[in-house]
Amino acid sequence: MKISVFTIFPEMIDGYTSQSILGRSQDTGLIEITSHDLRDQADGPHRTIDDSPFGGGPGMVLMPEPVFKCVETVKPPRPLILLSPSGRKFDHTTATELSELEGFSLLCGRYEGVDERIRKNLCDDEISIGDYVLAGGELAALVIIEAVARLRQGVLGNEDSKTEESFVEDLLEHPHYTRPAEFRGEEAPSTLLSGNHEEIRRWRKIQSLRTTIRKRPDLIDKRGGLTPEEKELLKDLE
Repeated sequence: MKISVFTIFPEMIDGYTSQSILGRSQDTGLIEITSHDLRDQADGPHRTIDDSPFGGGPGMVLMPEPVFKCVETVKPPRPLILLSPSGRKFDHTTATELSELEGFSLLCGRYEGVDERIRKNLCDDEISIGDYVLAGGELAALVIIEAVARLRQGVLGNEDSKTEESFVEDLLEHPHYTRPAEFRGEEAPSTLLSGNHEEIRRWRKIQSLRTTIRKRPDLIDKRGGLTPEEKELLKDLE
């Protein structure tokens, strides 16, 4: 998979993606992440890439010419996704959708945003990672890259990890315990120490359901309610 990121701070992208699973995935050739400095195609000695908005108002806006020139010079993998608060909200479904592509590109907004002609005539899609505003799209790009990359075959050391975590079935993940079995007067659940795989599976499913119902009941509604097995598990619990 090839991922291109267009930004005025390529060092932010390069620094993070060279570490941990993203770094290892690039070393093994599973993923190729390339950052491109939008200032490379800016004119003038100061490589200016932004200007004040027509009509007045606070802040600065990314100009269309250097952004278009940078993208057209690089010819990155498509789709080209603009990161901005007005995009469709990023979630596990979106991450899965992107993970099935052979590549995609991310354009990081800055300042007050980008010239509307960039949004309309250059980008293929628009994504937001949440209902809040950041100084720029670099953090959003890193969130998307990591969420997508870990869904690719071979990226995680244990492939079961991505099938047993939060949001895979629109459920939050069950609690985890590790050594020591007893810590400061609190013991790990005996079921997890029993070695009975079916009982462990049932316990984890019940805890996942309880956590989701308590903390994120909207996820239950999103998935259309509980399955017959889940209803039976909760009935047994009651």
